[in-house]
Amino acid sequence: MMMSKLLGQMKKTLSHTLFCIGFLMRVARVSLFLITMLTLVLPATAQHPLILSGEASYYGVSTNGTVTASGEPLNDDASTAAHRTLPFGTKVKVTNVRNGRSEVVRITDRGPFEQGRIIDVTKGVAEKLGFLHKGVASVKIEVISEK
Repeated sequence: MMMSKLLGQMKKTLSHTLFCIGFLMRVARVSLFLITMLTLVLPATAQHPLILSGEASYYGVSTNGTVTASGEPLNDDASTAAHRTLPFGTKVKVTNVRNGRSEVVRITDRGPFEQGRIIDVTKGVAEKLGFLHKGVASVKIEVISEK
């Protein structure tokens, strides 16, 4: 009698344990699904570090009107820049780490294609940041917003 009672208790405990394990597995699957969905819906900013450091250079044309990769005309005086991967329209704050000057620019082109550089700005922005004559500067870029 005692043995059958003990077996009955063990079956109930085992049944309850299996139920709990099943429930936890369902919760884990739902959590994994939600995490996966959130990574797909988060804005592209989350895919890029919010702050990058490296070398900046400038680019321009002798006659304004060259077309950028986004299809916009390049204007030496515009607050625009080129970045390899940030979406067009993304606004970033570029800060010259040597003198602390900063400028907000909009990504309209692809580049730079020189190894070690993280952003190309227009001549006008390079002048505002204080590195037009030097040609390159150590900068920090901070993603502010995306298109």
